[in-house]
Amino acid sequence: MAEAFGHVKRVLGTAAMAAIRDKTSYLAAFFRRISARRGGKRALVAVMHKLAIAIWHVLHDKTPYRDLGADYFAKRDPERVMRRMIKEANSLGLTVRFEPIPAV
Repeated sequence: MAEAFGHVKRVLGTAAMAAIRDKTSYLAAFFRRISARRGGKRALVAVMHKLAIAIWHVLHDKTPYRDLGADYFAKRDPERVMRRMIKEANSLGLTVRFEPIPAV
């Protein structure tokens, strides 16, 4: 039984490595987000877990896989992106002010 799980782990690891190389995928964005806090190895295991869950849903629910896209986290919380950009500009000695674009 343990040998079977070793094979699954190896296949998931290979699939996760391939998934994080595509810079436009949700899994690559997830990897970058987790690896910044936890490190690359833990982030890779987290991507493997995400893949295992996605595979289970595809097989169980018979639904196609739908990638959320690399900008999923930015779309989910645009205020967070803005705060991070302001903080980064301030660390460079710049002052930033955001204004909404007027509707045409």
